[in-house]
Amino acid sequence: MEKSHNRFLLNKVPEVTLYFWIIKILCTTVGETFADFLNFNLGFGLTNTTIIMGIAFFILLFLQFRANKYIPSIYWITVVLISVFGTLVTDNLTDGMGVPLETSTIVFSVLLGLTFLFWYLSEKTLSIHSIFTRKREVFYWLTILFTFALGTAVGDLYSEQLGLGYFNTGITVIIIITFVYLAYKFLKIDGVLSFWIAYILTRPLGASLGDYLSQPKVNGGLGLGTTSTSVIFLVAILAIIVFLAITKVDRLNNTETEETNEVTRDKKHVLRQTIAVICIFLLVGVGGYVWRSNSLKSTQTTLTGQLNDFVKIENDLLKNVNSNNFNSAKNNADKLEHQWDTSEAKLRKIDGKTWTKIDGTIDVVLASTRSTNPNVSKCQTALNDSLKVINAANK
Repeated sequence: MEKSHNRFLLNKVPEVTLYFWIIKILCTTVGETFADFLNFNLGFGLTNTTIIMGIAFFILLFLQFRANKYIPSIYWITVVLISVFGTLVTDNLTDGMGVPLETSTIVFSVLLGLTFLFWYLSEKTLSIHSIFTRKREVFYWLTILFTFALGTAVGDLYSEQLGLGYFNTGITVIIIITFVYLAYKFLKIDGVLSFWIAYILTRPLGASLGDYLSQPKVNGGLGLGTTSTSVIFLVAILAIIVFLAITKVDRLNNTETEETNEVTRDKKHVLRQTIAVICIFLLVGVGGYVWRSNSLKSTQTTLTGQLNDFVKIENDLLKNVNSNNFNSAKNNADKLEHQWDTSEAKLRKIDGKTWTKIDGTIDVVLASTRSTNPNVSKCQTALNDSLKVINAANK
């Protein structure tokens, strides 16, 4: 009787089908581009964007907890918002507080690991096929939040700080996910373990896709912009949600069977697999980090003389703003972003603290000049503040 009293009417999450993974990647992509749209295009800034998306996320999460069954619209909008919020948590730590991406990666890895540990110790399962109690749903959404935050930290660490770029990072993630699928299919690696590995990795994959589509062509992207990319993917998400609501192909009705399967699994075998997977990821991840870091080593110990190009671009930007020529200003803003991102790996390695400080001022410059209705005074202030910091570091 107690067990049935704690149950919801139906499982609160969808079946893991091809539609699940497609919409998950779409949600992740929107999380990346929509945050940039609010931050830069609408000029909200990182802090205000985080507050707005945080409020929206907690409202939808409240509705998700209130529901007594899986409702596609509420569930997937919650995923969209948690993807944005999880991304912004890492961005705030990195850009707002100057926390190194290495630290964020380690902290979120530990938090995710502890969440999995306490979830399993409490419920004896990590399967998403059995989310039908309040406690399990709390563990589930906490896990999702940490996967997005961790995916952001790892993706940014390798694509930006270590200079691999989003395209190469995306290809690398696709290769890893393919190996995980093959291991699941032919080596009989545990399904729950495979699911969570893939779930974490789809975050940097979605971010890479979003950046590739939205970034200007000069940056190596397709130049669709954050607005168009966000709209395209939101429409696609809406279409799939409507399809799922009508067809009900993602409904789960076998929770009892799933729990039985969970009990009969060889837990020692799964534990060995989990330890082996963690060791492989640590070996490849840490090894790749050390190799890439060593390749970026420079005899330069300060940024003196390394920032001339950015001084010139920002001075050109200031001339554009002073003459009220915002078409040229936005083109130069694209040039500034591209050159800054391209140089990030080398400059950050020389002086990470100063780089972070400059990066914050450049973000303000980009947000002000790319705003839908740019304000001349705000743009001038942002550029003057940024030039002051850059010139001080460049001397």
